[in-house]
Amino acid sequence: MTVTVRFAPSPTGRIHIGNVRPALFNWLYAQKQGGSFILRFDDTDRERSTQEYADSILEDLTWLGIKPNRIERQSDRFALYDAAAEKLKEAGLLYACYETAEELERRRNRARALGKPPVYDRAGLKYTDEQLEKFKEEGRVPHWRFKLPNHKDGDPFSFERTEVHWDDVIRGRQTVDLASLSDPVLIRGDGTYLYTLPSIVDDADMGVTHVIRGEDHVANTGVQIAIFEALGAKVPMFGHHNLLTTASGEGLSKRTGALSISSLREAGYEPMAVCSLAVLTGTSHAVEPAADLDALADMIDFTGISKSAAKFDPEEVGHLSARIVHGLPYDQVAARLDALGIQASEAFWNAVKENCNTVKDAAQWWPVVTGPVTPDIAHEDREFISQARDLLPEEPWDETTWGAWTKAVKEATGRKGKGLFMPLRKALTGLTHGPDLKSLLPLIGRQRTLDRLA
Repeated sequence: MTVTVRFAPSPTGRIHIGNVRPALFNWLYAQKQGGSFILRFDDTDRERSTQEYADSILEDLTWLGIKPNRIERQSDRFALYDAAAEKLKEAGLLYACYETAEELERRRNRARALGKPPVYDRAGLKYTDEQLEKFKEEGRVPHWRFKLPNHKDGDPFSFERTEVHWDDVIRGRQTVDLASLSDPVLIRGDGTYLYTLPSIVDDADMGVTHVIRGEDHVANTGVQIAIFEALGAKVPMFGHHNLLTTASGEGLSKRTGALSISSLREAGYEPMAVCSLAVLTGTSHAVEPAADLDALADMIDFTGISKSAAKFDPEEVGHLSARIVHGLPYDQVAARLDALGIQASEAFWNAVKENCNTVKDAAQWWPVVTGPVTPDIAHEDREFISQARDLLPEEPWDETTWGAWTKAVKEATGRKGKGLFMPLRKALTGLTHGPDLKSLLPLIGRQRTLDRLA
C-alpha cells in the first residue's frame, strides 16, 4: 500500500502553529513511508474563503519545508459531492429536515430536563403530508441529515451496529457509540455542504490511506466511517494526536492570529524551530531543534504521543531558533545576510552569531564593525583610553591581537578585569555588551579603532 495523506485547511484565515502540527505529522509520515502528501483547500465556504489566505497557507507550508505532491480545491469538485448526496438520498440515508434552530434547541433542552441525551429524534422521517404542506407555506427550506446505522429504527444495513470501532494509529483501539449521536447534518438549508461529506468524498476519490488529525475529531470518526461504508468507499486508517494549547490550557485560534506562521517567519525565527516545537511538544521526545525535516521524521513515534493536551510556552520558539542560529555555518546564511544589506565575511558571521537570536539580528552588529559608532568614554577613563591608543599594535591583526594589546595596556596602566576591558569595549563599540572582541577587533581594523579611541 502506498501511503497517501492530506492536509485540508480552510483558507479563511492565516494558519498558526497548532494548525501546522497535523500538517507536519502527515508530511513527515508520508516522507518516512515514501508516500504522497495532498494539500486540499476546504474552500466550500465561498463567502469567507479567499485566494489571499490560500496563497498565504501555501507560502507558510513552503517556508516550513512542506512541499505538496498535489494541490486540490474543493470548490472545483462540487459535482462529486452532489453525486454522493444523490446516492445517499436514493438509498434513503440522507433525509430532509425542516426544524428551525430554535425548535431544535427547545427539543434538546426538553430532553435534558427529562434526563435524556439531547439526540435528534428523526422527526424528519415522520412528517405527515399536512406538516410538509405547512412547511412549504411558511417558506421553510430543508437541511439534510445522514441516517446513522444504529438500531433506533431497525435500519436495513448489513453492517448494523450501535458501536463503531477502529484501531487508531496513535491512540489505539477506539469506540464510538452511534446511538449516543444525532444524525449529522451534511447539507445546510442554503444548499451548502458542511465539512463532512466533501471530506469523505475527497478522501475516497483521492485514495487517502491515512487521516492523521487532532483529537477533537475522535467523536466524528464513527460518523465518518459510517458514511464511508454507506458510499461503498474504502475506510482509511485514522490517527488522532493531542492538540497544542497555551500554558493555561486554552486552544489556539487562527482568527486571533495566535502564533501565526507568517508572524513567526516575519520575526525571523528559523523554520526548523517552529517545526520542532509543533511536532515534539506533547511527545515522549525531548523538545529540541531537529537539523532538518528528515531528522524530525526519524524522531516521530506515534506511540510516544501523549494522550493529554500538549501545553507549550510560546517563548520556546525563540529559544529553539536561537540554538539553531548559533550553529548555522556561514554558507547557510550568506545569502540572507546579503539580503539584509550586510556585505559580510565568514569571519564576521562567526564573530557575531552567538549574539544573534535570529539571523536578522546580525544587522545590529554590522554597524559596530563598519560604523558609525559613538564611543562611550567616561571622563575618568580618558587618560586610560589615550594610553591604550598609544599602545595599539600595528597591523596585520588577527584573533591574537586583542590579547596582546590588552596585556600591554594592563602592564602599562595597572588596570585589570572589568576596569580594563569594559572601558575599551565601550570606547570601541559604544556598548556594554556584545561579541567577543578577540574576533571583532580584526574586523573593525586599526584605523577605525584609532578613530574611536580618539
